[in-house]
Amino acid sequence: MATVELTSENFNDVVGAPDATVLVDFWASWCGPCKQFAPVYDEASDKHTDVTFAKVDTEAQQELAGAFGISSIPTVMAVRDGVVLYSQPGALPAEALEDLITQVKGVDMDEVRAAVAEQEKQQEGGSEPTA
Repeated sequence: MATVELTSENFNDVVGAPDATVLVDFWASWCGPCKQFAPVYDEASDKHTDVTFAKVDTEAQQELAGAFGISSIPTVMAVRDGVVLYSQPGALPAEALEDLITQVKGVDMDEVRAAVAEQEKQQEGGSEPTA
């Protein structure tokens, strides 16, 4: 499966799609480790057709990279149902990428949504000034 090139124009549509599992590779053409990681990422995209594999060229999409605080590339980000589950810099070996994909697919998103809701509730309640 081919990877999707993400831009600030299509990012929310691709990553926020209902029931979507998306892996995002933040990269640049001048980055040696990015070039080494590209075949591993492309091979995984062929194997996992139920996952959207996307790329963000950090040179062309500086605003998008900045919005996610990308300071080191390659950075791999895993998003499921619009929730970022993983974001770490560094080229992953094939085995580690496979493990990441398996773990992301196995996450109980109902539990994640409940935890996010609880955290938001606590932040709302805990935002009162203290004396």
